[in-house]
Amino acid sequence: MNTDKNFVAWLGSDPRLSVQSVVKKIVRLLFMGFASLTVVHAADFAFAEATIDSLQARMAAGTLTAHELTAAYLARIAEIDRAGPKLNAVIELNPDALAIADALDAERKAGHVRGPLHGIPILIKDNIATADRMETTAGSLALVGAKPPQDAALVTRLRAAGAVILGKTNLSEWAGFRSRAGITGWSGRGGQTRNPYVLYRNPWGSSAGSAVAVAANLCVAAVGTETDGSIMGPAGHAAIVAVKPTVGLVSRTGVIPLSASQDTPGPMARTVRDAAILLAVLAGPDARDAATQALPPGELPALAAALPAGALRGARIGVLRNSSSLRPTTAPVLEAALAVLRAAGAELVDPLLAPTINDLDAPEAVVWQYEFKAGLNAYLATLGPGAPVKSLADVIAFNEAHRAQEMPLFGQDTLVQAQARGPLTEPAYLDALAACRRLARTEGLDALLAKHRLDAIVAVTNGPAGFLDVVNGNTWTGGSAGLAAVAGYPNVTVPAAQVAGLPVGISFFGAPWTEARLLGFAADFEARTQARRPPTYRTAAELLK
Repeated sequence: MNTDKNFVAWLGSDPRLSVQSVVKKIVRLLFMGFASLTVVHAADFAFAEATIDSLQARMAAGTLTAHELTAAYLARIAEIDRAGPKLNAVIELNPDALAIADALDAERKAGHVRGPLHGIPILIKDNIATADRMETTAGSLALVGAKPPQDAALVTRLRAAGAVILGKTNLSEWAGFRSRAGITGWSGRGGQTRNPYVLYRNPWGSSAGSAVAVAANLCVAAVGTETDGSIMGPAGHAAIVAVKPTVGLVSRTGVIPLSASQDTPGPMARTVRDAAILLAVLAGPDARDAATQALPPGELPALAAALPAGALRGARIGVLRNSSSLRPTTAPVLEAALAVLRAAGAELVDPLLAPTINDLDAPEAVVWQYEFKAGLNAYLATLGPGAPVKSLADVIAFNEAHRAQEMPLFGQDTLVQAQARGPLTEPAYLDALAACRRLARTEGLDALLAKHRLDAIVAVTNGPAGFLDVVNGNTWTGGSAGLAAVAGYPNVTVPAAQVAGLPVGISFFGAPWTEARLLGFAADFEARTQARRPPTYRTAAELLK
């Protein structure tokens, strides 16, 4: 078959054919090719949208076991993550998951239940260390075979709580730090994670796999990590609830680092209550993470219990309108959300103006470069003499030697910039860190919260997901995570609406250690809106019909 002649014939032989019509046909052909690789609809799932409470009730009644639940999620992953729409959210399954579930079933049968996570399948991001048969790679082939000496502190807490660690999720390689031209949700080891609502749209953020897995019911809940928007962005795009905690509420020990001043793990779930339950397990001091020593005494309430009905009544909430997430497509989402807050009895201070991400971008980039080099070299040193790479310089050299596998789409300019930085004592680092703290805290959130006597600030979490474009790079449609991320303050996102079938979230953020209050506001908003809708797995071909 002569492909060129057939292609021309398909376009049409009419010499009057317009350039616009040719372009439209080419685009349609490309979309048809993309769509032909997918299956639009997944089969019904017995545990679709299941909550922790509902599953615990069934296990307590003896009508469900952890083994049955874990097996169901493994089958679900095989059906729509590995096959079907091929979401590619899970980078690796835990070969011991069913054995762990069996042991937990035996405990339950003997009358011992560890807590609300007993027997609950949880996925964790692939930059969170596990000293088991799974890898911990941050999505990089350079770390394949590099076994951590012990579990991350948060993994120890999950295991003690009875969670079944089902596997690990894909991510933007090195938490999205390798290159400014990087494709979010892509890693050399895991490939591309896809948005479950429209498959050729961007899942966003480095915790893309965790968000997509929760949205598509591949697990009950998941753990992601954020430096700036890596939990909030993908959660907003996936119509799920997520918490970016105060830096220090959850230990980072054993998490492959990006920025010591901003990194934090956090829960990702389909409901506020499930996110609160998971956060309560993750939170707590760790002698190996100095940031957790700042946690004030008594600041670990029963987070799930701190979700009273009507939490918004009497709350004083500021409205952030100069976030990049507020655009013509999302302005109606914000106005509808504000109407809900008013109806719930909240007092709104509108508008607020705060330092924008553009103000913070330059010093934040410098801080990340210094902290990534120092943090990664320290982490790699814990892997022992047998580790395949022992420094950031080794990682850069590995990528060059394996360019076809690691850099087929984009380079490693950010890693190279970080390698050129010196120690954390240099004035350039100290000045940049001071600028970030001043803009995000002193002149930012601290000033706004105090001046207006606010309980929280509300903003649109994200714009509708942009195109997944491996040629020209991602289309960013805005986000509001930056201010809280740079400050190290808590942020909670909850589904708010859909724009053309693409989810948009609303965020509540505020002063450090106020997670319980913010979760209460989010739960009240969630109860009044019920805005979450499960994924539709739409393809380009469907949209062109």
